[in-house]
Amino acid sequence: MDTNERESGEMDTLVQEKIETGDVLELRLDGPADEGVVTAMVLLATDEALILDRCDDSTPFVLRIDELGEYRKFEPAL
Repeated sequence: MDTNERESGEMDTLVQEKIETGDVLELRLDGPADEGVVTAMVLLATDEALILDRCDDSTPFVLRIDELGEYRKFEPAL
């Protein structure tokens, strides 16, 4: 991702990227609460759904893979 993309707030979503338990994602949530962009840890990942925790003392939530829109997966710096 280049600097212009980061500054514009766009997220890179790699279609072939596999989301695994323990990953940290930044994702856009659109819905009745209109939460916008949130950061969450993947508590459990399956082929059908994710259980995500915002780590803010709120209840973890389930997101079906087909409902997953834009997201960015954080990669640890080595």
